[in-house]
Amino acid sequence: MVIKVYDEKVQRIAQADARLGQLIAVIGDLTIPLRVDPFDSLVMSIIGQLLSVKAAGTIYTRFVDLCKVVAPESILLMEDTEFRAAGLSRSKTSYIKDLSSKVISKEVDLYQLDQFSNETVIRILTSVKGVGKWTAEMFLIFSLGRLDVLSLGDVGLQRSAKWLYNLDKHEDGKACLERKASLWFPYYTIASLYLWEAVNMGYVDSCASLEELLL
Repeated sequence: MVIKVYDEKVQRIAQADARLGQLIAVIGDLTIPLRVDPFDSLVMSIIGQLLSVKAAGTIYTRFVDLCKVVAPESILLMEDTEFRAAGLSRSKTSYIKDLSSKVISKEVDLYQLDQFSNETVIRILTSVKGVGKWTAEMFLIFSLGRLDVLSLGDVGLQRSAKWLYNLDKHEDGKACLERKASLWFPYYTIASLYLWEAVNMGYVDSCASLEELLL
């Protein structure tokens, strides 16, 4: 997924929301690699729950080394001890096995999800143990490439929004996202990607405000 600053969708957001527009100008174009395999994408998401990106990556690499191929059939042949050797908890082991079973039985058909609405995709995915709304929303963005997703519960988005709009750290970040959402409609994902990038690039931690960043 490539987001160009001068794309009509991006400019529409920048014109509607001046502060976000200034941030977009600083960050520039974005290239977001999509996760091609939906099953692998969900396994990665489950492994990464409540972990740092670095820790999740380490465990995922160990897991791949053990199962060789990230596919439901190979995963169901693994022993629980192998999951633990990779660093996975009992709960995450059960989540990944439940996902594998549901994919094999066709109860969840990951390869048909791109045909459904966001709401239907979320409903289907959250039928899997351990897959909540946030994980399903990340799947919509980073696997299906949907541009109209706003994950109101995402802590990173909330923190970035409070920084961008000069809110006190104790204020409600979710409420801030809800207030600004109408300015980004329908391209919530694009706004989200720039807010996340402000965190990834260190702006939220290193600059007290957007004004300081622009100096």
